[in-house]
Amino acid sequence: MNKKQLNIETMKSLQQKTIFGISAGFLFPLAAWIFEFADKGYPLFFRGLVIMHRETPIIWLLDLIPLISGIMIYFFSLRREQLKANLVSKLREREESINKNAVFAKKIGEGDYNAVLELKEEDELGKSLLLMRENLLKNRKSEEEQNWIAEGKELVANILRLKNDLDELSYEVLVQLIRYIKAVQGALYVYNEETTTLVNFASYAFNRKKYLNQEFRIGQGLIGQCAYEMDIIYRTEIPDDYMTITSGILGDRKPQSVLIVPLITDEKLQGVIEFASLDDHIPELTIRYLRELAEIIARTIFNLNVNKKTERLLQEAQKMTLELRENEEQLRQNAEEMRLTHEELEKSNEKLEAQVQEVENAQKRLHSLLENASEVISIYDKDMKLSYTSPSVIKIFGFTPEEMMAGRDFDRLSPKGEAEKRAMLTQLLEHPGEPLTIKYTYLNSDYKKIFIETTGRNLLNDPAIQGIILNSQDITERVRAEKEERLRSKMQALSENSPDVIVRLGTTGRFFYANPMFERFTGLIVRDIGTKTINEVEIDEILHQYFMETIRKIKSDPSKQITELTIPRGEETRIFNFSAIPEFNENELETVLFVGHDITEAKRIELEIQDKNRKITESINYAERIQSSILPGNKLIRGYLPESFIFYIPRDVVSGDFPWFFVKGDNLYLAAVDCTGHGVPGALLSFIGYFILNNVVDHERVLSAGEILDQLHEGVRRTLRQDMADANARDGMDIALCKINLKENRMEYAGAHRPLYLLRAGELQEFKGDRKAIGGIPFKNKPETPFVNYSMDILKGDRYFFFSDGLPDQVGGSEYKKYGPQRIREAITSHPEFSMADFHGFFEKEYKIWKGDYKQIDDILLIGIEF
Repeated sequence: MNKKQLNIETMKSLQQKTIFGISAGFLFPLAAWIFEFADKGYPLFFRGLVIMHRETPIIWLLDLIPLISGIMIYFFSLRREQLKANLVSKLREREESINKNAVFAKKIGEGDYNAVLELKEEDELGKSLLLMRENLLKNRKSEEEQNWIAEGKELVANILRLKNDLDELSYEVLVQLIRYIKAVQGALYVYNEETTTLVNFASYAFNRKKYLNQEFRIGQGLIGQCAYEMDIIYRTEIPDDYMTITSGILGDRKPQSVLIVPLITDEKLQGVIEFASLDDHIPELTIRYLRELAEIIARTIFNLNVNKKTERLLQEAQKMTLELRENEEQLRQNAEEMRLTHEELEKSNEKLEAQVQEVENAQKRLHSLLENASEVISIYDKDMKLSYTSPSVIKIFGFTPEEMMAGRDFDRLSPKGEAEKRAMLTQLLEHPGEPLTIKYTYLNSDYKKIFIETTGRNLLNDPAIQGIILNSQDITERVRAEKEERLRSKMQALSENSPDVIVRLGTTGRFFYANPMFERFTGLIVRDIGTKTINEVEIDEILHQYFMETIRKIKSDPSKQITELTIPRGEETRIFNFSAIPEFNENELETVLFVGHDITEAKRIELEIQDKNRKITESINYAERIQSSILPGNKLIRGYLPESFIFYIPRDVVSGDFPWFFVKGDNLYLAAVDCTGHGVPGALLSFIGYFILNNVVDHERVLSAGEILDQLHEGVRRTLRQDMADANARDGMDIALCKINLKENRMEYAGAHRPLYLLRAGELQEFKGDRKAIGGIPFKNKPETPFVNYSMDILKGDRYFFFSDGLPDQVGGSEYKKYGPQRIREAITSHPEFSMADFHGFFEKEYKIWKGDYKQIDDILLIGIEF
């Protein structure tokens, strides 16, 4: 009906009501006329009326009543029609808004996240749908990133499982990673614990294998720096002396970005992977992927090294066993020879007794000198067997000369040290005139590793020695001092180039060191404050108080102090995380090292994340208010079915399960709907199901429960475009739907994967739903049958229960099992005396006990009705 037709009908209605008002009002003057004619006997007809009005003027007022009545009715009716027209207009606007939102929701359900929705200021549902779309986009992006990382891990894991050779594994892993992250060049370095260097095992660039023979010491170059810091190094400003990438197409070009990742497992370095790219940046997702993958690669390298070392030790043990057997035979022969010579020696003992005493005295003097010497003197024969070692070996190595003669000279060496010592003896045998010096490590009697420097000379031709003489001294302290000096130099270099503020102050506040970053931050010239205290320089008051207060605290409690400090700097404010580390000299507090890390940007990012999380939470909470406002509750349903309950617990803020209730004529429609998924995706699908059910039922033709599910099935498929050839959305819903007519005492039921339980006279009957869901991609060449419609009489005392799969699938109990539908049936049949309120309380308490401390895995929905 258009506006013109509406105005014509309205005018006709106003005319009719006005005429009726005038006619009704005419009764008052007519009654007055009749009364006057009868009382005073005026002549009838017009002449009598004239006389009556002349003699009784009040009759004129009564004559105005029909006019007044008509006017009042006209204006009151006009006002009512205007209010009615306004209400009709608002209802139409609301219907248009709902239709637009339904179309928009349908497009989102079909995966069209670029759909446009024109909003009005009061359209809160549309705003919520837009927020939901944004959240879905973010979730999809996050899932894509996680899938990309998982796929990359699986690709590399396959190589790690199949390859046992470290060279082959290194190359295959490097090639796979370069291709996966779309880099152009890379190299893999494995850490050698014996040489403390990083050795290049694989290099690859522009789809070609490179053969590089590179080694880096810890701290040397970016590779060594990454190994020293044991953290990722990511550079976009490449030094001029860095590598170039050579290509027939590109020529010689320097990379625009470099990423170096340490391979660490159990806090031990196993190697380093280096990647170079011609792009000016490497995505954060790629860095996160490599960070997560690094430990897996490091663990594999560690296992391969352990296996290789075990195999080598086994071979060495077998070789040594063979040598021991040969030596045993030689010793047996020597013993026989010694027995023969012993007889001869006995004969000459008497002659030597006088000489023995003199020799003993000389030996005592020599033994005293050798025992207190700072070196160990050892003599090896031409077969490289230890024939003598000085008594000072006890003080230096911790073993007696006899123990050393029994093999301690070699079995306490590392494989590398043993190889070097044997090579030294071999070279001395081949070149008698050349002294040699080597350095190696030795495991003393306390299982403490010490550093030894040995100088050897070939004196086989010397009648007094007749062997290779080795002078060994403990240089552990010297090595430690050299190492400390190197570390100090490295720390100095790191400090000079560190982005952190580094300051060393004495206990009185005197400056001992400040790096260039301190100079840039405070404006103080570092070379001018070398002999000054903190009180003698102009520095920010907040920083000054922090330094002095921290020194005071560390004096009383010499432990590390960590403080977050906010320092104004011009128009901006910087936030620093300061660590104060006490430094001791001979157990006395000497200096305090302050290291300040600028966390301003990190704080800003943290606040942004908190704000985004708050907005997402507000959006979901608002969506929950919208969903709650349209879903029926216990109070609404009890207005029609007094003995009923809804047990409803969403897993997340919004739910994919929802109860649906509709009243049309004498029929009540009640359903438990379980949409695919939960949370925001499930809630979005629930809106689709809710509006389609309303549209299906709200027609003149009364449908059976099975026919309602058939039309809902088709509506969901059309909305999600599952009936199209290229459909890939398999989302849908399970449902248990009841159609109730209280006048006829009849109930109809139809279900999709969800049953209906009827408790009648203590016996439980189960009506199983169809084994198909609402929605989903149809099977080709397989016609679908309509949903089965069950019809039954309603008897007094009948109790009906239907539910989603959330409660049966909830795991819990002492054995971590599913609750199961069998427990629901037993609970219903075991308590026939329960009212619906009792059942509500029972299931609520039973669910809490069963779930215990376990996590809720799905939305919970259970509905009960008693007649």
